[in-house]
Amino acid sequence: MTALRNAGLPLLVFVLIVGTWEAVVRWFEVPTYLVPAPSAVAAAFVNGFARANYLGHAAITGFQAVTGFLAGSALGIAIGVWIVVFPTAERIVYPYVVALQTVPKVAIAPLMIVWFGFGLESKIIIVALVSLFPVLVNVIAGLKAVDQDRLDLMSALSASRWQVLRYLRFPNALPFIFAGLNTAIVFSVIGAIVGEFVGANRGVGFLILQANFSLDIAAAFALFVVLSIMGITLHWILRRIEARVVFWSKAEEHFRA
Repeated sequence: MTALRNAGLPLLVFVLIVGTWEAVVRWFEVPTYLVPAPSAVAAAFVNGFARANYLGHAAITGFQAVTGFLAGSALGIAIGVWIVVFPTAERIVYPYVVALQTVPKVAIAPLMIVWFGFGLESKIIIVALVSLFPVLVNVIAGLKAVDQDRLDLMSALSASRWQVLRYLRFPNALPFIFAGLNTAIVFSVIGAIVGEFVGANRGVGFLILQANFSLDIAAAFALFVVLSIMGITLHWILRRIEARVVFWSKAEEHFRA
């Protein structure tokens, strides 16, 4: 009942927005090349999948997003652990990571295309760069957010640096890490689209450019829906994984309450 109630409110808001949008477009006779009606977007969405056009391109974009996300997240976790275990590394490496993050990925994307070509590799690297920083920041925060009494206890037990990391710091950091992963998984879809905008001959970003050039705005909106579904699905999968891996987190919150 609670799940149904939680899902009912967003669904009601969605129906109201779509209904208002449809009514305004029809009442004021807004041209379709400016803002299409939701019914036209739905028709373009169905036609795109009926022709098996959207499915293949969405699979390519999804593969690039997931692969780049996994690579960037793994690198972010590795660098974060290295920085916390060896504090000197933070002064050496972290400023360069921050500097890289401040550079817009739209500016880096053309270089990736030049260096790695128009294939999947350049898009995966762009996605990895987008996913890296949110994971890295949360890994560092989580590994450092350890109660000092617990550290003192591990020290009294003569635990090594790696034992402290394995049995204390890393389990404590898991909620932080998943917070970064949840942010990165959404950014990964954006990174894949940025790479496809710069240079690609397939993928959802490529289809969006085609739709814009031909002023098929209904198809462009339908592709936005495809991207939204992709992002929501990836986020939902990651949340289910988090619920199984960090199962004690909610139990602790309930106990404290």
